[in-house]
Amino acid sequence: MADVWTRKGGDSAPSAQDRGQVPGPLVGRERESRDLRALLENHRLVTVAGEVGVGKSRLAAEAVADVVAHGAGECVLGGGEGRPAAEAAAGVGAQGAGPRVMVVRWPEGGQGAGSGAGPGSPASLTAAVLEAAAGVHGRREAAGVGAVADRLRAADVLLFLDDVDPVHAECVGMVQTLLEFVPSLRVLVTARRPLGLGGEAVLRLAPLSAEPADEHRTAPAMKLFLDRFLDRSLERAGACFDADDSDLRSVADICRYVGGLPLAVELAAEQAARSSVGEVAERLKEHQCWLSAPDMAAPRHRSLRDAVAAAYVLCDRDERIVWARASILAGEFDESTAAFVCAGGGLAPARVPACLTRLAAVGVLTPVRDPGGIREPRYRMAPAAHDFGGERLREAREFEVAAERRAIHFHRVAALAENLWSLGSQPQAVRLVLDETEGLRAMLEYAPRQPELAAAALESVLNLWFWWAVYDAADEGRRHLLRLLPMCRSDTLLVARGLCLAAWLTAYGDPYGASELLQHAWSAAVLTGDDATIGRIAHVQGMLALHEGDLERAIEQFQEAASTIPPHVSGGLPPAVSLAALAVTQAEQSPRAARRSARRALSQPSIRGDAWACLVARYAQAFVDHSDGRTGRARLRAHRALAALDGRLPAPHGCAALRDLITDIDRGSRSGPPTATVPRGLTGVAIPAQVGSGIPG
Repeated sequence: MADVWTRKGGDSAPSAQDRGQVPGPLVGRERESRDLRALLENHRLVTVAGEVGVGKSRLAAEAVADVVAHGAGECVLGGGEGRPAAEAAAGVGAQGAGPRVMVVRWPEGGQGAGSGAGPGSPASLTAAVLEAAAGVHGRREAAGVGAVADRLRAADVLLFLDDVDPVHAECVGMVQTLLEFVPSLRVLVTARRPLGLGGEAVLRLAPLSAEPADEHRTAPAMKLFLDRFLDRSLERAGACFDADDSDLRSVADICRYVGGLPLAVELAAEQAARSSVGEVAERLKEHQCWLSAPDMAAPRHRSLRDAVAAAYVLCDRDERIVWARASILAGEFDESTAAFVCAGGGLAPARVPACLTRLAAVGVLTPVRDPGGIREPRYRMAPAAHDFGGERLREAREFEVAAERRAIHFHRVAALAENLWSLGSQPQAVRLVLDETEGLRAMLEYAPRQPELAAAALESVLNLWFWWAVYDAADEGRRHLLRLLPMCRSDTLLVARGLCLAAWLTAYGDPYGASELLQHAWSAAVLTGDDATIGRIAHVQGMLALHEGDLERAIEQFQEAASTIPPHVSGGLPPAVSLAALAVTQAEQSPRAARRSARRALSQPSIRGDAWACLVARYAQAFVDHSDGRTGRARLRAHRALAALDGRLPAPHGCAALRDLITDIDRGSRSGPPTATVPRGLTGVAIPAQVGSGIPG
């Protein structure tokens, strides 16, 4: 007959609540349930590992119930039907033969040897296991592993050690000894990190996916939210959910904001049942540690902040420092980034990578790229851990310092990306920006709040000119510029370049706004004597003239830009692009001059190292050929230009124009000069009232 003992690590007798009341059936864990069942059938030691709130205890409890109910565990897991797992196991196990199951769940607080709020005392876990094995409650016997082994040797036992993080070191030693001296013993463990023993089978439990597998399915995290929300809604007459598109979008947003973490999803469903789905989504956009549900059965699950705090207190001093300081980093980051941002105040840079590894082992960080060759590992901080770390960073009054170090780092990243672009390594420059997009965006969004960072942030935006102008990010780049320009002195080259770039990014979205920006840019560029900026201003003026249909003025401006921009100058538009624009503008009125301009664009000294300028120049050459009736040559040039692109990277501006040109050739039609080349943005640009004043607007 199956025998189930549930024993907490403290001194109190077990209760139904102690045994782990669960809120409802498992959702979205069918594959993990099957995997855990197979592992329990084939391994003596199985560990379910994962971050706080991911559902380790819940999944393991269902597995225990299944083992008790079906002996060898041959049936589908989840037989508890929402009842407390230990109770379900006891009720079914009494009906037939099966293994003896011992459940030792470490307490979340209160008296006794250890709690979820901190490490336990020596031998406290061993003593709790011994009490469970002896069937004695409230009397602490000698906590020797040998005594435990003697108690377990005579029976077929599955020992379930739940939530053992506070006594992790003791658990490793005890389990190793028990497995060696009790051949019939099987052990199931839940913890944030594996025990690291030989023969250990590890099931790493990840958050539920917040994205559906296909358009006809609901994402697992959304299924969990809707299941819990509808259960709560039945209990509250005021809760409503119409399942319209707006509410479903809000549910999807909630699941994405919390990263699909089951505990956070359930707490959000509880909050939504009290207010509305839309309100919860809006609050979670900014922060999520406020999530709570006072009537959740497990105390550690009643607040997301408390659940994460239970993991935080188990970290050593260096890990806590790295956790808090690394929370300033948005998205993915690598070891070198974290070492620069987190080091200081007694923490050496060389100690940061080890802290990152340990934080990843316990689920605070998620590895997103394993190291290979010379590549550093990259990490992403879990959303709840990110918010909790930010709270600790502000409590330590280190947020401004961390933000400044972040700004310094990403200023260097932007400078490196611009150097790679200008020196002919454009694919590497684009990959670098793609890798660091979230970090760069977070730095630029925060910079206006810290005026001393404005100049460095503005320079970073200018160094990323190719990203805004070439890769469909004109609106974002212009927004950053218009927020930062009023905070910098008006008589600097930095402001002149910023105004010119803002006008370029605005030209086709709002020609009037671009003209206003060019007026400010012209005076600043002349005062600083910067030929490159003066030439680029002329190019934007040519774009505006072309947009208005004034071909003669456009030709004049493009010619001035091509002759004024130095050939090898970095930091913006090269003269080859101005020559290509000149060729396209001349194509209808003067085909011979247009061919000459296109050849000049392709013969520029810097064209070999500038794949994008070469693409634009080849488009101009194909456009001129097509306008001159040389359709075969035009088609061949266009196809060759497209074939030279790296398909693993985003398509740069010019690709769409090449494809449109090929379509025109195939249809036998001709179109005039394009009125919307690179870049394109939205309309209605608001020009700052104090551009270049040095006064925050």
